[in-house]
Amino acid sequence: MSQAETENPYLTDELLIVRNSGEIPEVALHGSLYYLTQDPEGPGLELDHLEVRMLKNMVVERYREIIHRDLEPGNRELSIYRGVARALVNWRRLAGFCRKEGRPKEAYRLEVARALVTFLRNEVAEVSSRARISAINCDCDGLRTFARELGLGPEELPEGWIGLCPGLRR
Repeated sequence: MSQAETENPYLTDELLIVRNSGEIPEVALHGSLYYLTQDPEGPGLELDHLEVRMLKNMVVERYREIIHRDLEPGNRELSIYRGVARALVNWRRLAGFCRKEGRPKEAYRLEVARALVTFLRNEVAEVSSRARISAINCDCDGLRTFARELGLGPEELPEGWIGLCPGLRR
C-alpha cells in the first residue's frame, strides 16, 4: 500500500507531515502516531502494520532527502544547506533508525557513500581551480569518520580531500 493508495485522509495527511518534517523526522513520526491513535482530539484509529510501516518509510525518505540536501554541491550557497557535518549527524540518525526498526541500511549506506564521494570530488575540483573556497564544515577526523562509517577506505576518497578541511586549507 503506497501513500497514494490509502483512503484514510487522516493517515494521508500524517504521511505528508512526516515526509516533509524538519531535521528529525522521528519526532514527527511519534507525533503522528500519537495523534492518529491516542490523542483525544485525533481520529482514534487503530493502525495496521502496513499503515505504521508507511509512516516509518516516510522517516527514511526524509532522512535521505536531508542527507542529500547537504551533500549536493548546488545547495552550498542556499540557506537550506547545513554541510557535511550535518550530513554525518543525519546519517547516524538514519542508521540508528534502521537498526532500531530492524531495517537493512546497506542500500542507504551505498547511496550516501556515493553522494559523499561525488561531493568531495566536486569540492576538490572547484577549490583546486580557485572557483570557490571549501564548504567542508567539519574537521578531517570528522570527515574521515563519516567516510569510514559509510564503508569508504582512504583509497576511495579523491586525492586532495584532506586539504578541504578547516585548518588545513591552503
